[in-house]
Amino acid sequence: MSIPLTSTQKAVRWHPPSYDIRVEDVPIPQIQHPDDALVKVKFAGLCGSDLHVYRGHAGVDKVHISGHEFIGEVVALGSSYGPHSKGRAPLYTTLKIGDKVVSPFTSNCGECPVCRLGYTARCPNGKLFGSPTLEGGQAQFILVPYGGATLFNLSDPNIWPNRTPTTALEDSSLLMLADILPTGVFAALQSLSHPKVQTVLTGKPWPACLLPSTTPMADSMTMTQDDKVLTVAVVGLGPVGVCTVVSLLDMLGARGQPYRVVAIDLLESRRQKMRAVHDKIDVQGKGLGEFVVCAPDEAKVVVKAWTQGIGCTAVIEVVGHNDALELAHELVRAFGVITSVGVHGQPQLPFTGREMYNGNVSLDFGRCPVRAMFPMAFELLIKRQDVFGGVGQPASLIDNITDFKQAAECYRAFEKGEVGKIIFDPWM
Repeated sequence: MSIPLTSTQKAVRWHPPSYDIRVEDVPIPQIQHPDDALVKVKFAGLCGSDLHVYRGHAGVDKVHISGHEFIGEVVALGSSYGPHSKGRAPLYTTLKIGDKVVSPFTSNCGECPVCRLGYTARCPNGKLFGSPTLEGGQAQFILVPYGGATLFNLSDPNIWPNRTPTTALEDSSLLMLADILPTGVFAALQSLSHPKVQTVLTGKPWPACLLPSTTPMADSMTMTQDDKVLTVAVVGLGPVGVCTVVSLLDMLGARGQPYRVVAIDLLESRRQKMRAVHDKIDVQGKGLGEFVVCAPDEAKVVVKAWTQGIGCTAVIEVVGHNDALELAHELVRAFGVITSVGVHGQPQLPFTGREMYNGNVSLDFGRCPVRAMFPMAFELLIKRQDVFGGVGQPASLIDNITDFKQAAECYRAFEKGEVGKIIFDPWM
């Protein structure tokens, strides 16, 4: 498909310094590099991390197209695509015009040492969609650098779990793969994989929990049954927080792990959404642990009662604000772990090195490598269509699908916590 250079498109653009969203006519991007792919956007998401730029907190001063979540159809490809590119990232040989694709929120080359290790979100050649360095997905068309390594080809049956594509999945549901569901899976996986959580998961004290079972540990302590109950707090119940909880419960249920999980948010509307989602999930998807949803002050009381004042083994912070990190630090136990996937800004962390040292607290920080997490997230997306498949229902993650004309109001309402997950249809 050839797009004339003179053609224009509708796009949602942010204007500095803050709170200024406009729908404007801008040129349709064109292939600039042999590795580029041009995608016609079917749906684009409004994400909580978009609000950092919206509020003027990201140090950005350049007008740009917003958004980093998009799904669509390939309409043009650079000259790198075809059989002659065998030996590169697989999509350079297999991606075709007309294929349905979803993208992570960053581009990545797929061929550097960082990408080869799976840390695609920190590719030295990568850029963040919806930023001054790379135009975003809240538009009718988007140019994807390194498309053969960045994109996930939903038209390829081999990438579907059990290699069984289904037409029952709506594109609005598949859009969750662009960021929020992989980030939720990543947060849960990071926490459950941490060495300090293994004492509870294995039922063995430190350091026996990390050693081969044949290693003699004559002096190791005997753990009680209560010691083997995992206590986790999730701070923040926006769309990513809900995905984190769903992912965490799915992993714990699959392990048959006894648990206590407290899900925390300031807003009652988000707490109600979380309760509805939890009630919708069957026992196979959440196991038989104890689950509570509450406000921060109540959460402190709950955790104190659950743990005799010791604290949570793991706390997952999904807000991106120092208040949330401070709460996480209050809730975590000595020799516990805080996993933070919220997008944080310039302010210094709300605790000192001495406080972290005195508690032996580990802190995991940073961006999800979405491209590497696609397979795990895809499997959960299909399994949990009761949560990720609907629109506008009490237990649906997606609240509404709307047009660009509502963009400014959607940003305002989302920033105020009046609505949940919003999806834009650029052609509506």
